[in-house]
Amino acid sequence: MPEFVASLLAAAAFCLTLLALNALTRMLIQAHLGPPDLGETGFLQLGGALVVARIAYRRSPHRGTF
Repeated sequence: MPEFVASLLAAAAFCLTLLALNALTRMLIQAHLGPPDLGETGFLQLGGALVVARIAYRRSPHRGTF
């Protein structure tokens, strides 16, 4: 069960971070503050979301191994 909770927390962290980074990217594009190659759901957003998901997975409760 702890693995399920850890996976669930990591998935939630990934989705929420991706949504937040995409919203931030959209605001930067509309305000003409970002570089022209910046796009939604790009490498920067996916990479950032994966890093946050990995951190959430590592910090979630795990069952001790024997």
